[in-house]
Amino acid sequence: MRLLTALVSGLLFGIGLMVSGMANPAKVLGFLDIAGHWDPSLAFVMVGAIGVASIAFLFAKRRKKSLLGSPMVIPPASGVTWRLVLGSAVFGVGWGLAGFCPGPALVALGAGFLKAWGFVAAMLAGMAVFELLEYARLRLKQA
Repeated sequence: MRLLTALVSGLLFGIGLMVSGMANPAKVLGFLDIAGHWDPSLAFVMVGAIGVASIAFLFAKRRKKSLLGSPMVIPPASGVTWRLVLGSAVFGVGWGLAGFCPGPALVALGAGFLKAWGFVAAMLAGMAVFELLEYARLRLKQA
């Protein structure tokens, strides 16, 4: 049941990204081009997503278990760290250069956008480098 729920959720998310145009890098780059032909539609998608997520989090905070019976774990808020700032900056630069972020890039890849292949390959390489660095950092901490 969990696998089916994950599949349906992912499909619904992907369809939403396609319908809203967020899997199209030109749409995202149009939003970031505030000095040119600015396209505010991404802001409306973000506001809608924040609204839906806020309502979901209000209900989730009151529950001990998810609807599928898994423990409900909401990470605690933590302070701003250099890792958070650096990660946000790298994410923002990548988003601004390519017009993709991870979710829409995977949707675009599945939809056959050739530009998504390069982004997803670079994203996976970046994830692998992070994991290697994190593994090395933890080993040094334990030594």
